[in-house]
Amino acid sequence: MPAAAISSPEALRQQLARQAAASTPELAAALGVSVPTVQRLLARLPADELLTAGKARRTRYALARPLRGGPARQPVHAVDPEGRLHLVGMLTLVRPEGCWMDLSATAWPVPEEARDGWWPGLPYPLHQMRPQGYMGRQFARAEHQRLQVPLDPGQWSDEDALFAMSQAGADLSGDLIVGDGACTQWLAERAGNVPGTEPVPESGVIAHYAAQAAQAVASGVPGSSAAGEFPKFTARRVLADAATPHVIVKFSGQEPSATVRRWSDLLVCEHLALQQVARLPGLRGARSRVLQGEGRTFLEVERFDRHGEAGRSPLAALDVIDAAFVGSLRADWPQVAARLGDLGLLDAAQQAAVQRLWWFGRLIANTDMHAGNLAFMPDGQGALRLAPVYDMLPMRHAPLPGGEVPTRAPEFSLPLPAQRVAWLEACTAALAFWREAASDARISEAFRAACRAHAQQLETLRERA
Repeated sequence: MPAAAISSPEALRQQLARQAAASTPELAAALGVSVPTVQRLLARLPADELLTAGKARRTRYALARPLRGGPARQPVHAVDPEGRLHLVGMLTLVRPEGCWMDLSATAWPVPEEARDGWWPGLPYPLHQMRPQGYMGRQFARAEHQRLQVPLDPGQWSDEDALFAMSQAGADLSGDLIVGDGACTQWLAERAGNVPGTEPVPESGVIAHYAAQAAQAVASGVPGSSAAGEFPKFTARRVLADAATPHVIVKFSGQEPSATVRRWSDLLVCEHLALQQVARLPGLRGARSRVLQGEGRTFLEVERFDRHGEAGRSPLAALDVIDAAFVGSLRADWPQVAARLGDLGLLDAAQQAAVQRLWWFGRLIANTDMHAGNLAFMPDGQGALRLAPVYDMLPMRHAPLPGGEVPTRAPEFSLPLPAQRVAWLEACTAALAFWREAASDARISEAFRAACRAHAQQLETLRERA
């Protein structure tokens, strides 16, 4: 290639399109020219196309990448606990992939490799906002044609997810809102200009939840309780002394079958487990209540990333945090917590609380303690703290995919010596859970008998610890 072509702005543009976050020495070596020549070529690129970030020797360059033909730069706002909106940064897509965003205006700690704002994908707090689970599939089914994204949100690229957030992400997990479109949506709701978004009075809650459940079932979204996952929806209701009207509601089926009866039992058990876990040192349980009517059982859980009518808090699950800081891909909460502790992100008290929670879950036969079922919030000082506990229930007793109700008893484990204190604390709470479940009239007699047997089994095991 002639030297003139190598040292042209177009050659530089082509190189940047292949190599994001490149330094001037790297670009000079790739083009076979001097650093001063690269600097002159950079000055000739349009300011709206070239992204420059970092100071002194850490300065890197990239080409902005439009989002679906629109702006490459997307504003990222945060809603504070009082319901006020703040601009916390601009996210810029870059070629060939990844993005740039400075998280310093947020409360989140930043991985060392992203300290200058360069991310190979989306910044990790935004990964938490990707549609997922039952409600994510429900959203994708309703919006995939309008947004031109795959029907399965698990197949979405980062660009698909970012576009969906920017267009329809006014009420996602945590406190962030990406893009002017989603922000305008939120402001319209905040101003009361969106019909049908008013909180439901207590007198109409059952009827409203029944209608929402029927609508969710009628949508035909796959992945219901038959696949080991409760169907659910979000709602707003009026309740005296509630911290927020915002709730997530899980619900059982209506037909009189053993499978539906067991799912109903498990919803009651989740409510009881959240009450017991809140009594363990260092742990908080999401506030919940059980409602029954129109043939269904509903578990209403207050959203702990919401405050009052409009306030919000940041939130990210362990799987997202693990991927950003550790990369262990493990489901063992205490081990990942220890790794986060080694990085200075989780203090000893928080790690001990995770250990108690892990044992509590195992001692109530929760076989679904994956890394998406434990969440954290930033502590405001560059570290993390546990969010309230959620999705804690004896999933060992969940119906199998074909609908059969399992009968085999769970196998409880004894602790290693170093785990004994946490195990005993968790065991006390787990015993209280099984005993309370055994006497709760909302639970079927057959499952109450199983709960009594588990309490006796655990009591015997505690004597051996």
